[in-house]
Amino acid sequence: MGFCPSPYRQEYTAVKITKKEVRHVAHLARLDFSEDEERKFTSQLNTILTYMDILSRVDTAGIKPMTHAISLDNVFRDDTEKKSTGAEIALAGAPDGNMGLFGVPKVIE
Repeated sequence: MGFCPSPYRQEYTAVKITKKEVRHVAHLARLDFSEDEERKFTSQLNTILTYMDILSRVDTAGIKPMTHAISLDNVFRDDTEKKSTGAEIALAGAPDGNMGLFGVPKVIE
């Protein structure tokens, strides 16, 4: 039942959430589940909550909190000041550029 490694299987017998509680939360969320769906969601939520109990027992002392599961580095270049391209060069390939502005078709009537 679920995705937990075999040494922890016996812990899946504990009931963390009842069908009545699932029905109540569904009611609060304005959801209407069939009997089969209630049974399925109760089982799935029990699996998730039991696994969360197992994870909460892991000693994380001295481990720095992360925002992602993998380390991410900023891939942006340094923000440095550079000389502007200039309107003449920027508008050189524009089909309808005049007076230093891009010409665009009207989109709102």
